[in-house]
Amino acid sequence: MTLTIIATRIADRPDLLGESPVWDERIGRLYWVDGARRLIRYLDYAEDRLSEVEMPSMVGCVGLTEDVGRLITGLRDGIYLVDLATGALEPLYRPEPKDDRVRFNDGKVDRQGRFVCGTMGVHADPVAELVRITGKQKVERLASGIRISNSICFSPDGETFYFSDSLDRQIRAYHYSPESDPLTEPRAHIDTSKHGSGPDGATVDAEGFIWVALVHVGKIGRFSPDGKLDRLVEAPVDMPSCITFGGPDMDTLYMTSIKDSGSGRAISRHPYGGHIFALEGLGIKGLPEPRFKFGG
Repeated sequence: MTLTIIATRIADRPDLLGESPVWDERIGRLYWVDGARRLIRYLDYAEDRLSEVEMPSMVGCVGLTEDVGRLITGLRDGIYLVDLATGALEPLYRPEPKDDRVRFNDGKVDRQGRFVCGTMGVHADPVAELVRITGKQKVERLASGIRISNSICFSPDGETFYFSDSLDRQIRAYHYSPESDPLTEPRAHIDTSKHGSGPDGATVDAEGFIWVALVHVGKIGRFSPDGKLDRLVEAPVDMPSCITFGGPDMDTLYMTSIKDSGSGRAISRHPYGGHIFALEGLGIKGLPEPRFKFGG
């Protein structure tokens, strides 16, 4: 079967470091971040209206919450709730002592309503960690010694957790407990070095297949639940960074990209580098993103 995939730019201004697209099906809104410009951006689908909220530091990721007016976000120094109407921040977790060698990067809400977020070494040193936030009270450290946390996503039943330290060029799979259990020993699940790239952002579709942004080769890979390559999709730009399913029928794949990450490691040579795209015609549907539960 031959698919005709249509890629459409959905914002006129590119991001420097586009990441963390999240679709909120309750209100038909797509969120994403421009980490380098310290912005949370969003598109209201029905009105075709773009808005943005400035943050006080670099933004790594966002996630939905029970309240449509608030998001959970990983900023440079910690994890916060942000009020979209005012920009006001409520801190949930700020590591002490402060460590300028790291910043928060990738994060997702798990199927139980907890926020799992990882830091990255600013100079890619193995000094980062992975934490889980339950409600407004509990913080658990899940892993340490990480260089660049990425590819965080969960199987449809919530029992498998996918994660990468991007410089390993490998996605790990963990058995994931609905309780507050530590992570099990991971198994090597997807070797992205075979495809010429480290893994960046990832998501899981309704069939349990994992979609991964292969940032170094301008492609998006779809992998089966047992880790086998199902298909490679050419991205519309050279440096796709993160992906999510959304749209009224949950069959549009939204893709952020990089123009200039600011680190010197990722600079696009494509005229549309940094733009966010809607990819239609894939013939696959996604799942609604879980929402962070304030009470745990």
